[in-house]
Parts: sequence; C-alpha cells; structure tokens
Amino acid sequence: MATTASHTSIATVTLEVADPEAARRFYTAFGVDAHLRLRASEGHSAGFRGFTLALTVSGPATVDGFVGAAVDAGATVLKPAAKSLWGYGGVVQAPDGTIWKVATSAKKDTGPATREIDDIVLLLGVEDVKASKQFYVGRGLSVARSFGGKYAEFASGESSPVKLALYKRRGLAKDLGVPAEGTGSHRIVVGGTAGSFTDPDGFAWEAATSLTPAPSTAPALS
Repeated sequence: MATTASHTSIATVTLEVADPEAARRFYTAFGVDAHLRLRASEGHSAGFRGFTLALTVSGPATVDGFVGAAVDAGATVLKPAAKSLWGYGGVVQAPDGTIWKVATSAKKDTGPATREIDDIVLLLGVEDVKASKQFYVGRGLSVARSFGGKYAEFASGESSPVKLALYKRRGLAKDLGVPAEGTGSHRIVVGGTAGSFTDPDGFAWEAATSLTPAPSTAPALS
C-alpha cells in the first residue's frame, strides 16, 4: 500500500566522487554543503549523467552570487546566467562532474543578494516520464504537479531537504546545454524511506531510517 509523501520522500542525496576532500571544499565554497553527502567512488561515468540539482533562490543577484562562488571554486559555466521567459538562471558543472542549475522566477531584484536557498530539486532525466512517475507512485511518493509525459514533480515531506522531479532526458540535457548521451554510473545515490531499489532509468535509492540525515560511512559535509 502506498504511503503518504510525509512518509516517503528524499532524506539524503549522496554524490559519488573521486576525491571527497576536494569535493567537500568545493561544495562548502558553493554554499550547498549542508544538503549533501559525499562518497568515494571510481565508478566509470562518461557524458551526461542524467540528472541535475537545481537551486531556486530569491532573485537575480542571488543567482549571480551562487554562480560566481561556484566558478571561483573551480566550476565550469555551461550556461551563463541570463534572463529568459520564465525568470533568470544559469548552469554550472562542479569539478566532480555534477551539473547544477541556479535560478529564480524573479526578473528583478527586490532586495540585496543573499546566500539563502528557497528550494533544492533533484531533477532526473528519464526516458518515459509517465512510466517513471507511476513507478515512484508505486513506491509511495505523491505527485504534486504533472504535465503529461513531459514533467512530474513529487510532494516532499516537511523535513525533506530536496524535492524530486522527472523530465525527459533529452529535454533536460538541452536545457542544461550538454549532449544527452552518457554511459556508466549516474554517480548519485538517493536516500529515502521507501527502501532500497533502482528505478527504470538506473537511479539507485538506499534505505534511510528517517528524513533527518543520519550518520553513515559516507562522510557528511560539515
């Protein structure tokens, strides 16, 4: 029987990196260290890993601040921050290969830049949004928003630091400014209370006992 979103949600996001210490320094400088765990891995990964972590912030100046901090710490700009029909945002790739999008729906600043994050979304690029949506519903997640076979977003529990959303893989790659092709490990493991499983696109989940990140062998950033 499916549970409610308050019982089934993302508890932790663990990035698999070649050099955890270097990654820790980068994510601390970027300003997202409190929301991630790192795990050493030499798993093969080439091309697009099929996901992005997206930060929603208050305004363009805050977007610029996060993007600037990432670049200063060694990130590569995939899409310079710019205005669009939906707001303002940019895309960077961390030294470990993870792609980050920083965006706001505001086209003008209403206050000074901050280092505050309003939302973090783990956006998975999938081959079949409808099928993957049903898969996750079967694991106890509740759909918050859905746009046919193009996009689906799941409700998150009050204590969950990260939301989950699904997007067509090729569409996501285009939005991020990278080729859609990729092979090998996704280099990410999601912790949740739905148990351990692998979704139809190969994204791995592991069991978490609560929505508060618990101590583990994977070093938490601090």
